Amino acid sequence: MKIVTTPMCEEIVKLAGITDYVVNKFPDKKDGDLAILLSESKVNMNSLSIKINTSTQIFESIKQVSALAGNELSDEEILEFFDDYELCKKYLNADFNRNVNVKVYSEFLKNLILDMGFNIVSDDYDYVIYPDYLNDKVKETENLVEIPSHNSVSKNPFEKAELRYGILENLI
Repeated sequence: MKIVTTPMCEEIVKLAGITDYVVNKFPDKKDGDLAILLSESKVNMNSLSIKINTSTQIFESIKQVSALAGNELSDEEILEFFDDYELCKKYLNADFNRNVNVKVYSEFLKNLILDMGFNIVSDDYDYVIYPDYLNDKVKETENLVEIPSHNSVSKNPFEKAELRYGILENLI
């Protein structure tokens, strides 16, 4: 099976033990049997869509891709990948309940916010959280928290999540 993956998903493919793959931002432009890509992306070929914004999503994506590869990793093996990432480990399957109300301007950020135990509201919020690519669309002027999108951070999902968790932890 010829696998094509996007640059954002390559680290998951590697961790899952797949060594024979091609990286292309536009998988349909390559001849392949299966594309592994972010859930927001669409292709014409058969594909496996994954999410990698939160620790739990990263964990589940590694598990799913490793099973696809016929090399299903155990939970313990996957947990070892989290050892160097303190915040990712902290928020992996964690259950926090914080008294911080936030307005959120993006679906991918909602997952992160819920992961950290913040309350998502539309009125009477403490902070407005938005991705950098919506900077010119945010109407509020106070308590703004800009989060880097996937185009302006590391392609490593652990490093990306660590950065985002770190920014949001400053609100606690």
